[in-house]
Amino acid sequence: MSLPPEKASELKQIIHQQLLKMDVHGRIREVLAETIREELAPEHQQLSTEDLIRALRQRGIIDDVMKELKFVTDVNETERASALKPSTHFVDREPPVLKKTNIDPTRRYLYLQVLGGKAFLEHLQEPEPLPGQICSTFTLCLHFRNQRFRSKPVPCACEPDFQDGFLLEIHKDSLGDGSKMVDATTMLSICDPVHMVLIKTDTFGETTLVASYFLEWRSVLAAENGVTNVAVELLGVGTESKVSVGVLNIRLEMYPQLNKTLSSEITSTQFTLEHQKTAEKERLFLVYAKQWWREYLQIRPTHNARLVKIFAQGDCEDHANLLCSLLLGFGLEAFVCVGTKAKGVPHTWVVTCGSDGTITFWESLTGHRYIHRPINPDDPPLAEQPKPLYPYRTIGCIFNHEKFFGNCQPSDAVEVCVFDLHDESKWKPMSGEAIKSVCAPGATSSVPPSPPLCASTIDAAVTSNEMEVQLRILVSEHRKDLGLSTVWDDQLSYLLSQALAAYELERTTGVSAGNEEFQDAVRRAVPDGHTFKGFPIHFVHRNARRAFATCLRSSFCEEIICCRGDQVRLAVRVRVFAYPESACAVWIMFACKYRSVL
Repeated sequence: MSLPPEKASELKQIIHQQLLKMDVHGRIREVLAETIREELAPEHQQLSTEDLIRALRQRGIIDDVMKELKFVTDVNETERASALKPSTHFVDREPPVLKKTNIDPTRRYLYLQVLGGKAFLEHLQEPEPLPGQICSTFTLCLHFRNQRFRSKPVPCACEPDFQDGFLLEIHKDSLGDGSKMVDATTMLSICDPVHMVLIKTDTFGETTLVASYFLEWRSVLAAENGVTNVAVELLGVGTESKVSVGVLNIRLEMYPQLNKTLSSEITSTQFTLEHQKTAEKERLFLVYAKQWWREYLQIRPTHNARLVKIFAQGDCEDHANLLCSLLLGFGLEAFVCVGTKAKGVPHTWVVTCGSDGTITFWESLTGHRYIHRPINPDDPPLAEQPKPLYPYRTIGCIFNHEKFFGNCQPSDAVEVCVFDLHDESKWKPMSGEAIKSVCAPGATSSVPPSPPLCASTIDAAVTSNEMEVQLRILVSEHRKDLGLSTVWDDQLSYLLSQALAAYELERTTGVSAGNEEFQDAVRRAVPDGHTFKGFPIHFVHRNARRAFATCLRSSFCEEIICCRGDQVRLAVRVRVFAYPESACAVWIMFACKYRSVL
């Protein structure tokens, strides 16, 4: 790019003045004299330009001149250089520029930037991954007002290099205000926090919940220029809920910029009032719950020993809550049951009440379903009674997001329990108004809102093919160790697909379909005098090596994989079925055919 004549003349003048200031000419004369005296032989009478430049460069004079001139490089070159610069600390790092995106100028947005992490001491000694090396990673998930976000995975480290931005839309829920530009006062009344969840994925693809945090974002409303930085300390989960996991550096910024910010006194007063309001609602509900419990004990003294849990938390309880919510979302009448299993072990599961009176138990930890047919204790002794297949022994109460019932039947044994929820002599209900005061949508409560489900990111076809290739390698290596060769039958492998699809259909709907066609196809593919064996198995993970190890523990599957005989042909097929939240059902079928020898 050429400069205008006046700009070129101005630039030359600046350079000339700088050279005079540094006395560059005098320094060049000194270098020239020294070079002639020390480096040139007496017979050399001429000094080339290259010799002079080399001497100036060796003595650092050229570098000094370039530093003093402070040339401004091209913006793109600067950005590329900064991108290549290694950095382990985020405190001195400038926040990245917001990438261009479609922003509605009539809406208000909160731009949340994660500028890195520190003090993840569990990974203090973790070595830096080499390029292309598979390593454990951190992923940060966000939920805000029905919006879901997910960061790029970063290698686990003491100072994980999180560099991500999330554009959160802030709006009113009421009809007609969807496109209205909300001001600071209106946003102060929006008490939804930003839910942040940190997930670790190991080298085998297994995920672990590391931390969960609810970020109060409204402090930005009182920040100068609508920008504030927050250091978020993440705590562990479960037994480590009071142990620090690490710290994230968060930058919050409003778009468009607020015309008028609030004072810190106003925001702190709002937070105090909200906490007081929530505490008062929960206190009133607790008073009601204690009165309800006293009335429940007055029905029968033995009720004191029943598992009626109004407040509960734990592992299987969370699973049961999630399963019950999913079934309610599908339009079923579902409740969480609180009771015991064998040996009096406390447990929770889910029950659905069908419109035809069918009562179905759902085990949230395994997905198994059981039809409940109560035993009538007043029947004559010789009358045949149904034998329960479920593992549940007693039931104390049931509940969902709208209703709570305490079991007040003479016996709390599940096998004799009658699920007539309208009969208050069998089930004592809790006031619906009391439940709504703390559980209704939109009520100010310490209970966070449920996030929406995200579509699966798993490519079922690609994942199926990858697992199948890995399993073929594992089978071939296993047989090679046994001194056996391996010959694959691609056509037989293909025929197994329809069987796996039928298995998943039956597992999810209870409807059996396609088995006769599969059997007919196998008969046509297996010649006379040959034997066919197949072994299907179901998993909820995508780790081929782990699945293969599990399959080998089955004697029937090992017999197929290690098959010896005449004209042995092996087959394997994998079908991955993807579901929301990247959950998956994985069906694997090993098969073999060989010539029968009498």
